[in-house]
Amino acid sequence: MQRGNNRQALFFHDDDYSVYRGYLREALVKNNCKLYAFVLMTNHVHLLALGEAPGRVSGLMQWVGRRFGRYVNATYRRSGILFEGRYQSSLVDSERYLLTCCAISSSTRYGPPAW
Repeated sequence: MQRGNNRQALFFHDDDYSVYRGYLREALVKNNCKLYAFVLMTNHVHLLALGEAPGRVSGLMQWVGRRFGRYVNATYRRSGILFEGRYQSSLVDSERYLLTCCAISSSTRYGPPAW
């Protein structure tokens, strides 16, 4: 999970969601990660991702965060930090937790990845 700085918005227009998904697609390939589900909300993002090796998910989150932060700052003529600190992660260690994560993502308009 990654949240907007001071819980402020990350996405200001519908196009922003598309741009984020494009950066996410690139980052998944660059970092050898698989994405199983995601939720993009106005002020935060949830990803259900798996890295092929240690540190890959961290690289994924850093890459997307930097790229998307630059995009938002340039597009909306702002400056400063877009995301609030380091991303938060939780180990999905049970089938019940996995199903809960997937149910949340499928109940949104973005749901499981369609690519």
